[in-house]
Amino acid sequence: MKRTTVAGLALALAMTPALAAELPPICLANAGHAMHDMGSGMAMGMGAGDQAHQDLMTGMDDMNRDMMAGATASDIDVAFVCSMIPHHQGAIDMAKAELVHGDDPWAREMAQKVIDAQEAEIAEMLAWLAKQPG
Repeated sequence: MKRTTVAGLALALAMTPALAAELPPICLANAGHAMHDMGSGMAMGMGAGDQAHQDLMTGMDDMNRDMMAGATASDIDVAFVCSMIPHHQGAIDMAKAELVHGDDPWAREMAQKVIDAQEAEIAEMLAWLAKQPG
């Protein structure tokens, strides 16, 4: 199996275009102000945001920390799967915030689809990891 280093993973991630560049302008209208209000960590300093936005972002720092920890597995396939589990959990947590606070029927339906799909994929990934040596 192919092996990679954390430095190699970091280099690959650094070479990936920033997601913000791919988002439509409506998604970024308040990005500068929001990031300034939040401080260095995603969940830090969110006092300026309302409860709905705080709930949307709760756990982002944990997700990022856990994704990076998962990426340190020596086998790249295992590292990928270990990183994806907290990534998927972060999506579930965000979708749950939409269900609590959102009122648009389409967005709420999408949130439920995200929860259903991500929970199923997490179960698949955990089952695959259980079969791996080590």
